[in-house]
Amino acid sequence: MASVVGGFLLPHDPMILTMPDAPPQDVADRVRAAYGEIGRRITALDATTVIVIGTDHYVLFGPGCLPQFAIATGDVDGPIERLPGLERRTLPTNAPLAQHIAAHGHRNGLDWAVAPTFTADHSVVLPYELIREGRDLPLIPVYLACGVQPLIPLPRARQVGAAIRSAVESWPGDDRVVVVGSGGISHWVGTAEMGAVSPEFDRALLELIEEGDIDTITSMDDDDILARAGNGALEVRNFVAAMAAVGPCRGDVIAYEAVPEWITGLGFAELRPIAPEREGSA
Repeated sequence: MASVVGGFLLPHDPMILTMPDAPPQDVADRVRAAYGEIGRRITALDATTVIVIGTDHYVLFGPGCLPQFAIATGDVDGPIERLPGLERRTLPTNAPLAQHIAAHGHRNGLDWAVAPTFTADHSVVLPYELIREGRDLPLIPVYLACGVQPLIPLPRARQVGAAIRSAVESWPGDDRVVVVGSGGISHWVGTAEMGAVSPEFDRALLELIEEGDIDTITSMDDDDILARAGNGALEVRNFVAAMAAVGPCRGDVIAYEAVPEWITGLGFAELRPIAPEREGSA
């Protein structure tokens, strides 16, 4: 039986590539090192597939179609944007598992939008390329409506993550799946506040992640998130979905950097599953 063996939360800030020298060198080095550490931890988990949950930035989907959540089930390439050091290429996939996740959802009340061919954007491809450690680890891109109205509600994002877990566990293969929530944390995009970050919000969120408190995160109010941490922080939906896909877990914060030069508070964490207590244990 396949299983979700772990999860990670990380940013997908394209300015890491477009303006690599903007922050102090030690800050840039720590950010790069955090991606590398996640890559090493994924390798240590013997992962065979990675599901990256990214954000619709109005690049892939437009006014003709704005899905609440979508999954790529066949051929994938990317990124669609031209970014320094990130050439567009065909990406390895686990199409049979992706198709199973979509079909399982359709049979169980989750109406996936399905893309049999797909070009991913930087929210999936940037973290994938920075954590794969030179391996062509099979990838399944998932997208949630985090950046363009109507946004997927936080409780619905949790349901999507739980459905991913249920589908993986019903897959007859022996895949070891890692789920990555890609986004945020605090940043304002295309507003007068752009360039500001909110370390207070970011650290409070990371504390909830450390505690595995998905209930509190899911109950957050969008207007409060906007006021405290910007429209980019609404990508917390991807974090919630990843946490739900992992199941009961605790977070291990790998790194946090508030980087106004890259307009974002950058947080990195591992989601470690909590083993269920055995019946009769003390």
